[in-house]
This record gives sequence, structure tokens and C-alpha cells, in this order.
Amino acid sequence: MIERSGPVVVGFDGSASGEDALALARWFSRVLGVPPLVAVVHPAPAAISPARVDAEWVTDRHRVAEQLLDDARKILSAAGETGGPPEYRIVASSSAAHGLHDLAEEVDAAMVVVGSNAEVPEGRLFAGSTASRLLSGAPCPVAVAPSGVRNRRLGALTRIGVGYIETAEAQVALDVATRLALRVSAALRLYTVVADEAEVLPMFLGRDAERAFLATAREEYRAALDRALAGLPSGLDAAAHLLTGNVVAVLAELGSDDIDVLFCGSRGYGPVRRVLLGGVSSRLVRQARTPVVVVPRGE
Repeated sequence: MIERSGPVVVGFDGSASGEDALALARWFSRVLGVPPLVAVVHPAPAAISPARVDAEWVTDRHRVAEQLLDDARKILSAAGETGGPPEYRIVASSSAAHGLHDLAEEVDAAMVVVGSNAEVPEGRLFAGSTASRLLSGAPCPVAVAPSGVRNRRLGALTRIGVGYIETAEAQVALDVATRLALRVSAALRLYTVVADEAEVLPMFLGRDAERAFLATAREEYRAALDRALAGLPSGLDAAAHLLTGNVVAVLAELGSDDIDVLFCGSRGYGPVRRVLLGGVSSRLVRQARTPVVVVPRGE
């Protein structure tokens, strides 16, 4: 949970995507007032026989990891203030995701930050295999940095968005986002997306039936948003938005003029669950313009 006192763990691999992750981790470090912990994960030694491993290979992997940590030190030093003195760690593991997962558990991390796929256009976010695996079972929230965020000026956290529908997973994400908003005096914005007519019912049922169904859905989801707002602490700057369209596409288009970061649950999110059940958060982290924080199921 973000209220943990542990560091913000960030995986760094020396790529532009890794620099994006460092930039976002530095920002969250300042926001949360905890140090960043930069981790370079390299493959664990592979046994050549039961008695020995390739010592030369192990030495080479460690040397490369040390160089990457030196690069990360230079980047963070040039960037300026963090929420505490940065820590640096080399982790040997079977995969980057596994190594970051184990490290997050060991240090009781407040958050794990990873970068996007290096091939994504700048300004867009595409979670690679490391992020995708982490999203399946991380012990703390996972933040995915959009491509090119290293070139942006990240100021104060003033507006927190939440992808919301009345489910247990979305409620957990809302609870975490609410506590963070109170902690940093940020505004909270809830977003529910109602599907277009074509996404809701088969065309042969008729447009009148579709429109009636959508009208009922809008009423239900507006009522759910109103209940969510009513349950928030008094004094919190909070508002709710009921939007229309493809849920992933609409949330992905939220930009810096709308929010600074978007929180969502780790399971399916969708205003018409029989149509959009599952996969929304996993698709959202492939398209979003703003940093996305996925709150794990166990929070």
C-alpha cells in the first residue's frame, strides 16, 4: 500500500524506458516522502554442473549491472531532489519481474515503478513484459511511466484520477487514491465510462432497446458515482465524471490538463460488465497518456 514507509522501488535497465521509470520514481519519491530504491536485475547464475557455475559469466553480468547503477546515480544526481537519499541494489533473479517482486516484498515497498515498452511513440505508455508480469501479482501498487516522461517537468501532485465502477477492486483503488489525496492535499476525480450504443447490445434488438438500456445504465452509474462521492471524507476536493465511449480509449486520452496520475483496480473495469469484464487495466497501461498506478487485488 502507498502508506507503507518503504521506498519507491524502480527497475532500471539503461534504456530510455528505464530513464522514464527513474523520472517517475523520483517524482513519486518526492510526493510520498520516501527514498527511491533503484534496482538492476540481472539473470541469476545458471548451473553448468551441480558443483559449479560459470564464474566469468557471473562476473560479467555483475559488471554490467554496476555500470547501469552508475548511470542511474548520474541521472538522479542531475535531476535533483528526491524524497530521501537514493538507494541502489543489484538483484540476481530468474526474471526482472520476479526480482522486483521479491525486492518489493523484502523492503516493504510503497510502490514499484517500471517503464513502458521502448517502441511506443513518445507520450504514450506501453507496459512491457516486466510490467505485465508485475501487474499479475505485485505486493504493492505498480506505476507504469509513459514513454517520454523523462522529458517532462513533473511538478506537485495536484489532481488524482480514479477509474471507477462499483466493484470491490475499483473501491480499493479509490480508497488508496483518497488517502493519497488527503496526504498531499490533491483533488480527486472519479471517472466512469458508459459504452457506446454499438458496444452494448446486438443491433438486431433495435435502437430503441439500446437507448433504453443505455439510459438505465447511465442512471445507475451516475447513482454509483454519487454514492462514492458521498462516502469520501468531508473537505476533500472531489468530483465525478460520467463519460461515453470505449472505456479504455476514453481513459487513455485523459491528459495532463485533466489529471496528474490515474489509479485503477487490477481486475476488470467497465460500465457494462457483461461486455467489458476483465482486461481493462492491462489494456489501459498500453495506451495511457498519464502515469497509471494499478492497485493490486490484495490491497
